[in-house]
Amino acid sequence: MRITVCCTDTKVPPWLEGLRAAIPGAEVEEWRPGAPQADHAVVWAPPQQFLDEQPRLKGIFNIGAGVDALVKLRLPPQAVVVRLDDAGMSVQMAEFVCHYAIRFFRELDGYEADTAAGKWSFRRPRPRADFPVGVMGLGVLGQRVAQALAAFEFPVRGWSRGAKEVAGVECFAGTEQFDAFLSGTRILVNLLPLTADTEGILERRTLSRLQPGGFLINVARGAHLVDADLLALLDSGHLAGAVLDVFREEPLPAGHPFWSHPKVVVTPHTSARTLRDESIAQIARKIRALEEGKPIAGVVDRHKGY
Repeated sequence: MRITVCCTDTKVPPWLEGLRAAIPGAEVEEWRPGAPQADHAVVWAPPQQFLDEQPRLKGIFNIGAGVDALVKLRLPPQAVVVRLDDAGMSVQMAEFVCHYAIRFFRELDGYEADTAAGKWSFRRPRPRADFPVGVMGLGVLGQRVAQALAAFEFPVRGWSRGAKEVAGVECFAGTEQFDAFLSGTRILVNLLPLTADTEGILERRTLSRLQPGGFLINVARGAHLVDADLLALLDSGHLAGAVLDVFREEPLPAGHPFWSHPKVVVTPHTSARTLRDESIAQIARKIRALEEGKPIAGVVDRHKGY
């Protein structure tokens, strides 16, 4: 069995070493133009040339949860496209979202500003019932985030394209329930996959539906958000703040209004990073299962885009 690794902006040697150890007997090499045909590929942001030169791939394994860039390429029609379904990312995402949701709810940024100014201050405790959290996207990451928030006794709501049931979460589904989901939400967390249907979904009409004093946490993709609409709603006071971990252009260009806006927190696409050892173990298990004709989790529906 031959496995080729084609990962842009990634240190490839540790992946080669890990895959060789995890799948003894497999021939694992970094892709170079003109390389022999492989059975499976481990990829991140591969060029179209790579896919054109590997028309007989049986499996294409993406080393991240998001596959929006990959499915836009011309892929070998018979290849199974597989995303990571956790590999240590869900707990990181839950940590990140809970940190910023709690920071907003407890007004910890205000306390931090006061103590920096040498001021001993007091803020009246706020009831959790007034801060319902809505999670858009109830896949593996979204469900873990929603349940982590519920553990802090926030009222938690979830929305997805298809009906889901998540313990401790009030679930909504489809376009017919979208507005009801939004209108009962004060803290909105976006974990949707990026598709043609979800691009620009965080725009003026959507964000205006949130309860007054709403708060946005976007940890999915920058293209979900219409930047100008968010800025307008922050400036009007309808939204109290936003935490943005993803952007239409990354790194975020110097001079972008998000850098200096007092109500925006910018983080460098770091809410959940790929953990190499966990990812290699998962990919190796799935490659072996495919070779044995067994079903695997994380197979991408190319028509849906996730």
